[in-house]
Amino acid sequence: MTLLTVAVTSLRELSRRRVALLFVFVLPLVFYLVRIDVPWQALRFLALGVGWAIATLALFSHVAARRLDQRLSVIGASPTALFFGRQLAIISTGLVVAGIYFVLVAVTQDVPRLPAVALLLVTTVLIAAPLGAVVSLVVPRELEGALALLSIMALQLLVDPDGTAAKLLPLWSTRELSAYAIEPVGATYLHQGLAHFAITLVVCILIAWAASILRLRPVRLDAPDEYQDATPLNTHDAGPDGANGRLRV
Repeated sequence: MTLLTVAVTSLRELSRRRVALLFVFVLPLVFYLVRIDVPWQALRFLALGVGWAIATLALFSHVAARRLDQRLSVIGASPTALFFGRQLAIISTGLVVAGIYFVLVAVTQDVPRLPAVALLLVTTVLIAAPLGAVVSLVVPRELEGALALLSIMALQLLVDPDGTAAKLLPLWSTRELSAYAIEPVGATYLHQGLAHFAITLVVCILIAWAASILRLRPVRLDAPDEYQDATPLNTHDAGPDGANGRLRV
């Protein structure tokens, strides 16, 4: 089973969950409208809303496909193709969401660096997809995983962005990139945001990919011992057929 086949199949599965997809599109809008009067906060809240929505979608997708992936791996499907195929489907959905909200920002905000907004939304989607996969492997239940993502997003909003602890959170780059898009700051914000994004992306992908391979690795079973009859064969009691090596039934 190829990566593209898994991606197409996953997109079909996601398209059947229309209510979930509706929330994926609506959730970032709520975040954006809450702070629309403060442009840089509106952009950062929008990015966090997109990240939360896509990470939750990734969480549900990977949890729902857990047993299916196990069956597919038994018949020869590659764990790498299964993982990256689902990631490709989720990222494709996320890029559609990011494109819609990029147009919304372009229409409703006077942004000095509009391409930076596109960069902000795309990097958020690229981080959120493997982040949801990591949470699904650590917390393999939908409800508990959703609460874990809620805790992560709450920390993103509440922790002082200038503190050291904030830089350990997965979406800290949204703060730097949103500031670069709106405020008259130097390229330092852009470089710091992209560096944090790259490190977070690599770490999340490697953890989720390695865990997926370990979870779907084939289990070798010991060969069963050959059955040995405890009673030796007595050819003298076998009758006339005993000489020919046959037993009477």
